Amino acid sequence: SDRYFQDTEKSAEKLVPEGVEGRVPYKGSVLAVIHQLMGGLRSSMGYLGVASISDMHAKAEFVEITSAGVRESHVHDVQIVKEAPNYRVE
Repeated sequence: SDRYFQDTEKSAEKLVPEGVEGRVPYKGSVLAVIHQLMGGLRSSMGYLGVASISDMHAKAEFVEITSAGVRESHVHDVQIVKEAPNYRVE
């Protein structure tokens, strides 16, 4: 069956790539990942000053930044003594 309901679409410009199907070895409980996501969501809501996800939808504003801006927004001019498990500085 067509997983993304695109088998009848004739125009290649209208096809949307959706990644690949595959399996990964079991890496443990999903609880740690959920904990990280919840922490990020709480932090974002604090930055926005909102109390609910629906308020976040109304108030959030996305801003596109350059790759130089991404580098500048990361930690710099500091010697990191312990890498965080979910953060990389390149």
